Amino acid sequence: MDLEFNKNEDANKQLVFQCNARLNKIYQGGGEKAAAKQKEKGKMLARERISYLIDDDKPWLEIGAFVADGMYAEHGGCPSGGVVCGIGYIAGRQCVIVANDATVKAGAWFPITAKKNLRAQEIAMENRLPVIYLVDSAGVYLPLQDEIFPDKEHFGRIFRNNAIMSSMGIVQISAIMGSCVAGGAYLPIMSDEAMIVDGTGSVFLAGSYLVKSAIGEDVDNETLGGATTQCEISGVTDYKHPNDKSCLDSVRNIMSKVGDYNKAGFDRIAPLEPKLNPKDIYGILPDNREKAYDMMQIILRLLDDSDFEEYKAGYGQTIICGLGRIDGWAVGIVANQRKVVKSKKGEMQIGGVIYSDSADKATRFIMNCNQKKIPLVFLQDVTGFMVGSRSEHGGIIKDGAKMVNAVSNSVVPKFTIVVGNSYGAGNYAMCGKSYDPRLIYAWPSAKIAVMGGAQAAKVLVQMQAAGLKAKGEEVDAQKEADLLKETTDRYNAQTTPYYAAARLWVDGIIDPLETRKVISMGIEAANHAPIKKPFNVGIIQT
Repeated sequence: MDLEFNKNEDANKQLVFQCNARLNKIYQGGGEKAAAKQKEKGKMLARERISYLIDDDKPWLEIGAFVADGMYAEHGGCPSGGVVCGIGYIAGRQCVIVANDATVKAGAWFPITAKKNLRAQEIAMENRLPVIYLVDSAGVYLPLQDEIFPDKEHFGRIFRNNAIMSSMGIVQISAIMGSCVAGGAYLPIMSDEAMIVDGTGSVFLAGSYLVKSAIGEDVDNETLGGATTQCEISGVTDYKHPNDKSCLDSVRNIMSKVGDYNKAGFDRIAPLEPKLNPKDIYGILPDNREKAYDMMQIILRLLDDSDFEEYKAGYGQTIICGLGRIDGWAVGIVANQRKVVKSKKGEMQIGGVIYSDSADKATRFIMNCNQKKIPLVFLQDVTGFMVGSRSEHGGIIKDGAKMVNAVSNSVVPKFTIVVGNSYGAGNYAMCGKSYDPRLIYAWPSAKIAVMGGAQAAKVLVQMQAAGLKAKGEEVDAQKEADLLKETTDRYNAQTTPYYAAARLWVDGIIDPLETRKVISMGIEAANHAPIKKPFNVGIIQT
């Protein structure tokens, strides 16, 4: 191993360590005191419930663990958005699981909580996966009600999705394991089946205090909407259980009897481990996002047997396209090449930049994968499309539009991994969040922004300086340097994968060694949903 490899390896392992340390803190939810209060009530914590429910011998893929990271400080924070979501296996069936974390503001819904729940439902609908809701929530977080209640993508959309999923035949089971109040009461009752834990579970449109205020009736919450009331008097819930474990056992029992599903038919054979060591990725990926490297060496460490059938190898070399397998699943890879290469005309091309020939190649490859029903995997490390008079005269906008068109209209499932840079229109063409990847995860090395920090900061400082001068303020070299540092620091903070994950621009941040698991579980989920729409790119300029 050379010195550069060792330096990269140390830097990337440190990034992974920092990521895991942040995750471990997030996993504590609202903290030890809040957890102790839940335990005193005889309740399991959200993550304990999930751990008990899912199959021990199968993987768990969390969605949105970093949601709300660094947000809502003035409200005391909201780790993971106060809800734990992910894809797991229950009695061998792959499911989406949504569990309120009552240690975080009693499981109250912040604006980002609604966004995360909607993302979980979106994954379930796209992939026709059963959904298990473990309900334990005090309802909407009232200080921020105006940001969660009335709009299209707010709280009410969740219940609309309950109804849509039911009409699609997607199984939904709710376990009421704590509070379930006001509008939130519709979620479990719009599910196919609802069960409730005696003594701790309750479901009602208005609690005892509001009932007293509204109609003057004195009634306690247990009489109003406890397990006995809702199972034996109202018939609102279907099963009553003495404790959390009994309730979760019932969910497993029901899921064990759910019938098989129609499959999309994506090709899978017996999995093989990569021939080249995946841990080498730590040493291959540079410690600096501006440095070049050979993306092919990353690809070979992600694919089964390190076997890759490259498409148009000598053409459009700043994008690598080709076929391989991940955990047995056939995949089409579209990846940005970061090393400097020569074009077909002998011109040097900057790595990580999409040129006309690269866009042309990728477009054709994406169309081929749709024709063959092969899922697509995008590995992003892109600084954007090539600019300048030569590129404009060569029709870079037209060629970029073709690629965006193919990505937009693709009917096979798409999965995106942000390896490094994800800048500008390159983010779009390489299947950024706006282009509906089934899953999108980032490595700790990722940077997501409209452009690089240095370039953006210089532009912003020029604008600020011009504004100050227009007001008659003097801008000397020191003031400009201070402005540049302040702007660069702020901009760089907004480009980190943590900033993106907190806002659900990506579904999470993963160790590069988890990439195969993410893609394999994602394709397995997608295989639940047969493709019914024909591939058609509409009108494109040629």
